[in-house]
Amino acid sequence: MRRNLHPTEGARFLFERTADEGPRARYRAQIYTPTELFEAAAILGEDGSVELPPTGASAELDERLATMARLIARDAAKRRADGLGAWPERVLRWRK
Repeated sequence: MRRNLHPTEGARFLFERTADEGPRARYRAQIYTPTELFEAAAILGEDGSVELPPTGASAELDERLATMARLIARDAAKRRADGLGAWPERVLRWRK
């Protein structure tokens, strides 16, 4: 059973990996606000590249989601070098 991720204030940003393709990964990217859910499919590359279409949320929320996606992508090569899985299965962040 999935828990309610809608915050009482601010927004939650969730990335759930759907495919690990080595130097790239596919994620379901979601933004939870107190009343709405916005989704998009994201493709992240170890080189820091991000393909992320607009979710339908405000430009500010979409930009925060894109920033988080870039951070995940840029960290992948270091995670691999440290002997960890390059692509985390799930990343959840909250911002006010």
